[in-house]
Amino acid sequence: MKTYCVALDLKDDPALIAEYKKHHEPGQVWPEVVASIHAQGILSEEIYLLGNHLVMILQTMDDFSWGKKSAADHENLKVQQWEALMWKYQQPLPQARPGEKWIPMEKIFEVE
Repeated sequence: MKTYCVALDLKDDPALIAEYKKHHEPGQVWPEVVASIHAQGILSEEIYLLGNHLVMILQTMDDFSWGKKSAADHENLKVQQWEALMWKYQQPLPQARPGEKWIPMEKIFEVE
């Protein structure tokens, strides 16, 4: 199993942040999106919010590939519609390259 931690910001607007949170309440993420997440080898996905800052933690199968996930997402109309809807609320981090949303974070500490 692999663990990934990625970051993204929301637009700093309390009303938009509240809407974004509602879209992520239990049962609100479209079932096709959830199915796509699991189909790509993602075992669990959690999103945390502080102010307008998001951190997503993914637990994946060992053979998980960001490239394969990106290609599958690009071919899935429902995932594309979901991503377009979410972009209403999201904004790239300052260090993001053009078209980049979630940016991998560097792991700097672990206790075992």
